[in-house]
Amino acid sequence: MDDRQMQIGEVAARTELSLRTIRHYEETGLVIPSARSQGGFRLYTETDVARLMVIRRMKPLGFTLEQMRDLLDATDRLDGDKALDGDEREALLERVRGYRQAAAEQVEKLRVQLARAEDFADTLGARLEQNAPSVRAHDLGAASRSLP
Repeated sequence: MDDRQMQIGEVAARTELSLRTIRHYEETGLVIPSARSQGGFRLYTETDVARLMVIRRMKPLGFTLEQMRDLLDATDRLDGDKALDGDEREALLERVRGYRQAAAEQVEKLRVQLARAEDFADTLGARLEQNAPSVRAHDLGAASRSLP
């Protein structure tokens, strides 16, 4: 399944990232196309798409490009290097745990912000209902004006 190669447009559609953003991530070294076509087009695999999705999920949580690079390095090494010694593996796992904790903290902050935003929208809705003439009274007034 990972052998299938996609051009950047398909990857952009699948990840909901712009072509410009994907190219930026390439320029910063966060994701490198797995290959190039004979015409020089970037070719990506499912692994590349998964990597872009990690980046996409980290961005709204406020992670920096350097933090993204660090986490991707740790997960790449955990996934790819079976010869890691116990201490090195544990150090990498600890890095990933740190990012997991930071992500959980950011998610909680976003939940608080969302709850405040929903409360604000509800308050505005209640204010509109309280101060707007009722639909029934408005409709009756219009109906009585149209009577002869």
